[in-house]
Amino acid sequence: MQNKHLIPLPSLCNHYKIEMSFFNGLKDYGLIEVVSVEKTNCIHQDKIADIEKMIRLHQELHLNYEGIDTVFNLLEKIDYLKAELTSAQNKLQRYTND
Repeated sequence: MQNKHLIPLPSLCNHYKIEMSFFNGLKDYGLIEVVSVEKTNCIHQDKIADIEKMIRLHQELHLNYEGIDTVFNLLEKIDYLKAELTSAQNKLQRYTND
């Protein structure tokens, strides 16, 4: 992983006005992967959208780490089921067009 694609957690704390303990909790619960670069914890920039969702779930819905994990698991299942449905619809369309 290249360092230019990593974002320091202290910068995220300042930007989102949230305590470092929140990110430590997410890391401890296994919800985010933290990379240490020169003694600074960082996350990959591709995970920012997930981090923003987690922050909103925590702040707006007052969900704890277990609740955030549950929501993300359900969203993952929904994405899987959508892909399965699309695949089934494509297969069905192939048979009905013949």
